[in-house]
Amino acid sequence: MLSVSNLSVQFGKRVLFDEVSTTFAQGNCYGIIGANGSGKSTFLKILSGKIEPTSGQVHLESGKRMSVLEQNHNLYDDHSVLETVLMGNKTLYNLKTQIDALYADYSDENVEKIGELQVQFEEMNGWNAESDAAAMLSNLGIKEEHHYTLMKDMDGKQKVRVLLAQALFGNPDVLIMDEPTNDLDYETISWLENFLANYDNCVIVVSHDRHFLDAVCTHISDIDYGKINHYSGNYTFWYESSQLAARQRAQQNKKAEEKKKELEEFIRRFSANVAKSKQATSRKKMIEKLNISEIRPSSRRYPAIIFEREREAGDQILNVSGLSASIDGELLFQNIDINLNKGDKVVVYSRDSRATTAFYQIITGNENADTGTFAWGITTTQSYLPLDNSEFFDNKLTLVDWLRQWATTEEEREEVYIRGFLGKMIFSGEEALKTSNVLSGGEKVRCMLSRMMMMRANILLLDEPTNHLDLESITAFNNSLKNFKGNVLFTTHDHEFAQTVANRVIELTPNGIIDRYMTFDEYMDDKKIKELRDKMYAITA
Repeated sequence: MLSVSNLSVQFGKRVLFDEVSTTFAQGNCYGIIGANGSGKSTFLKILSGKIEPTSGQVHLESGKRMSVLEQNHNLYDDHSVLETVLMGNKTLYNLKTQIDALYADYSDENVEKIGELQVQFEEMNGWNAESDAAAMLSNLGIKEEHHYTLMKDMDGKQKVRVLLAQALFGNPDVLIMDEPTNDLDYETISWLENFLANYDNCVIVVSHDRHFLDAVCTHISDIDYGKINHYSGNYTFWYESSQLAARQRAQQNKKAEEKKKELEEFIRRFSANVAKSKQATSRKKMIEKLNISEIRPSSRRYPAIIFEREREAGDQILNVSGLSASIDGELLFQNIDINLNKGDKVVVYSRDSRATTAFYQIITGNENADTGTFAWGITTTQSYLPLDNSEFFDNKLTLVDWLRQWATTEEEREEVYIRGFLGKMIFSGEEALKTSNVLSGGEKVRCMLSRMMMMRANILLLDEPTNHLDLESITAFNNSLKNFKGNVLFTTHDHEFAQTVANRVIELTPNGIIDRYMTFDEYMDDKKIKELRDKMYAITA
């Protein structure tokens, strides 16, 4: 359906792709993965014709239509929401525009032309186009009252959903999406996962959301060493099999029979629990063909994120009583009572992200609550990763001197000691002498994690910790929090993070708190809780 032949891309002396030839087939969903800077977004732009490769070509089968999730959120500002979605199918939209123009300038000479165009329009199911577009918008949470609103009057998060509807509209043969889950809430992402898992055409997607990749992908397309290799299965299968491949390569002395037994056990584990039929078929093929020796060792570097505690906390962790907060008179939450117990790992959730950020800012002493009190146990120490970390980097310190600010002993002030923490977060050699004001978003978060590891707190507070991180860092971070023996309070849009770390869910609403000891998935799937959530967010007179 879509093929790439002898594709090379070079910027100056830097080679991103070297003679890449590959094919993307109908019925498959390909998750494009690779380290930051490996060229994932560049590759999607080449596939969609937005940029030209240095050499080689992209070929889309004749008569097939490609749709791309638009990244420029202001491109359709002068069009209505519904019209923007219809423009996703360019051929259909152009036909409609021509018919409307001929009717506007109606004459006897136009009748025959209108008839010809209307036949084409009907063949493309054009008469149902507006109702199909409206249904797509409603599924993505854009209410009917906004369908004729101009795009420039929609807020940023609403625009993302409209552009997503535009990309999906009209059943394109090839659908290309770069980070489609950004700025979407849990319910919308779940709808999109189900939509794509049952989509019969070709999907090519870049995402840092592992749960999303697991839910929709039949194949993982790994960009490494300037090449692209397709592997059957979803992200978790690719990750686990690549880790197994690395282990087996390192165990040169292990008998072939033992390695085969280990591989068979691995396959057995992954053969179960496949929810979607398309994935089940793909999984079967993958297991039949799996050859560990074909999986190349990755060039990726995984950070060593290890949180240790200076001391264990006692039984008194955190007590919150009657807490409420608002912004410019708008109530974020009220009547919040929490007693945090030893071992609790809590995902703090709200439909309004400002509420969770305000909560962290209050319990860390950075902001004042409207009402209520909070008290940390005397044996607790807290380490906080805020949503906005810019104030920490408002200087020109080298990373060694930057991290030294949180040293408390002479040993910790030693450069060798500090470089050890930076090295764990992949700041090695000269990189440790970068100045803090020139760092990328991901590098800043990695610095903040180095700081948190060095502080050895027994309570971790994390507000959207996966923002700006690559998949390697997210995976390492996730595994570290699962193993951490202290308490964690965290808010995240990363579904896998929430599901695998939390044993308790606390939701902050304008009408109080919902507090349950259960996993994130159990909480979100519970019908009674869903009814309660809708009630708690309802506007009271």
